[in-house]
This record gives sequence, structure tokens and C-alpha cells, in this order.
Amino acid sequence: MTSTESRTAIDQPAGALELVHSFTSGPMPTGVSVSHNGRLFVNFPKWGDEVPATVVEIVGGTPEPYPDAAWNAPSGNNDVGALVSVQSIVVDPKDRLWILDTGSPLFEPTEPGGPKLVCVDLATDTVMKTITFDPSVALATTYLNDVRFDLRRGVAFITDSADSGPNAIIVVDLNSGESWRRLHDHPSTKAEVPPELVPVVEGRAFAERTDEGDVTPVTMGSDGIAISADGERLWYCPLLSRRWYSVSTAALVDRDASDGDVAKTVVDEGDKGGGADGLESDDAGRIYATNYEHNAIMRRMPDGQFETVVHDASLLWPDTMSVATDGFLYFTVNQLHRQAKYQRGEDLREYPYSLYRVRIDAGPVLLK
Repeated sequence: MTSTESRTAIDQPAGALELVHSFTSGPMPTGVSVSHNGRLFVNFPKWGDEVPATVVEIVGGTPEPYPDAAWNAPSGNNDVGALVSVQSIVVDPKDRLWILDTGSPLFEPTEPGGPKLVCVDLATDTVMKTITFDPSVALATTYLNDVRFDLRRGVAFITDSADSGPNAIIVVDLNSGESWRRLHDHPSTKAEVPPELVPVVEGRAFAERTDEGDVTPVTMGSDGIAISADGERLWYCPLLSRRWYSVSTAALVDRDASDGDVAKTVVDEGDKGGGADGLESDDAGRIYATNYEHNAIMRRMPDGQFETVVHDASLLWPDTMSVATDGFLYFTVNQLHRQAKYQRGEDLREYPYSLYRVRIDAGPVLLK
């Protein structure tokens, strides 16, 4: 190489990124899901922004309250007939929209009736089932984060990512409405904190910081969740960890199995390349992880090798992913790390927040 030649930087954008929707005003989004015929749904948890509707459908480029305005107008944090603060939405294998309501605006302690799983019939746009949780399952500290479904077994799996209480995987019998905790306070569900882990986003250590200089590690646990293509393993990861884990779904649903029996089926699946907020899977047997430390989405191939799905400087905290039947992976980007509590009291978020997609030429895992 001569002195006049220059070397091409390795850190270049990767993947064919497509903008689906730009949020030029309003609250920051987290969850996204797409129906089997292309209807697009997004949710906004109540983390401090003004949230006119915690779940919307994007219709003609405009967010419309979903399933209607009344369901988005709770009377309180324990309103079983309305949505309090929604963290995740997922279209299931039967093309129904399930809404995961934390019942915890501003991460406040939950009250019975607030945390719930709500099923909407997309053919009629009406609520067909609401499942609430016993206080022994949805604890006062519980923060219901994300959900996946195996309709062959008639169950849902939910991550409890509480940052001030025990983490767990919650299993829900969709027919009876019963639910139970698994891997309660298990090490694999818990956040890693300094010195074990110092996550770095946009060149800064990610932690809660006050303008007085006080620093508090973020301790949110089991967050991302994905189910394997054959339905035999549930993958999950703490928000603050560079590792991910899997556990036997058969053990999770077996009411006769002890906690120890379930824990014996946990596998440390290794380093996923960086901190992840969301996980997803496809019907080709690949597991996806957002990477908030590197503005990217990675995927693990069936043979264990990794590849970059998309990488771009604009991916400032890729959050939740959803594989749709159109062969695209959809995901939100919301600048979560720029919120005031992580930036010494100064809100550094800038519009727009974004909803992107990237073609993956595979479909969702549909266990039915």
C-alpha cells in the first residue's frame, strides 16, 4: 500500500435496511408485530412520555388506538378491562394478536388485574380472552416483558425482567388461564452487573446516572425470548448480559417437575456478541438477537456460526423483533439508552423513532 492509498473501513453498513414507519412525534415504541395478511401493530409502554394509546395499528401511515380507544383508557393500574402499560404484542400462529400488559407504568409495583395477557380476534377486532395473573405469579416487582407461543401445547412463555425483584420465566395455560413461575431467581435469568459486565452504548457505559454524578447499574433480568423452530427449546437472555440461554419447553410445562428438574435442562448457549433487548427465531432454525452495543442485529445459524443480519449507525437501540409471514424481520429502534435517567437527567432522544424491516427469506415459527 502506498502513502496515497487509503484502506476501506471495515465498519460499514450491512444488510438491506428498509424504513417501514417513522415516528416523528409522540412516545417511544417498543413492541411490533405483523398479522399474517400484513396488518401492522405497535405498542408504547408508559415510561414517562405522554402515551395517548399504549397499543396502535398503523393504518395508512397513521397510528390508530387498538383494539379501540376505550381499551386504551384504563381507570387505574388494576383495570382488568383496559390496557394499562403494554410492553409487547405478538401475533400468534392462529393469527390472533396477544397483548402483554405489564400493569406497571413507570415500573410501579403491580396490582392484581393490571398484569395480563389479552387476546384480540383480528377478524372482528374484539377482545376474545383476558388472562390475569395470581399475585404469587405476577409479583409486586414483576415486569412482564415479552411472550412466545406454542399452541400445540396450548401455552405461552413470558419473561419477567423485574429490575428490583426475582426474575423468572412465566408459563401460561391458555385454555385454563392458570400460570406458574419457572427458573425463579435462577442465575441465568438475572442481569450481570459491573465488574462482570459493563455494557457500552454510543461509547458510554450504560447505567442510570443522576446530574449529581450518582451511578446505579441497570439490573433488568430475563428480557428477550424466542422459541426454537421445533418448539423443544425456549431461548432467553437478561437485558444486561452478553450471554443467552435455552431451557427445555417440556420441562417448563411439566407441572410435576421440580424447580431443580427444570434448572437441569438449562443450557448456557454462549456469547451472543453483545447486549440484546430482543430475541426472535425463524422457521429455518435461526435465532436472532438485537445488539444495542453495536447498532446491529445478529443471528445464530443452526450450525452455531454467527452472521450479521443488519448493521447501521441509525440503529440506536434496536428493541423488539418480529418475523412476519412476508419473509421480513421487523424491528423497532427507540434510543432507549438516551432517556434522561441514563444521561444525567437530560433527555437526549431525538425524533424520529423508527420501525424497520429487513428481508430474511424465512417465516415465523408457527407451532399450532
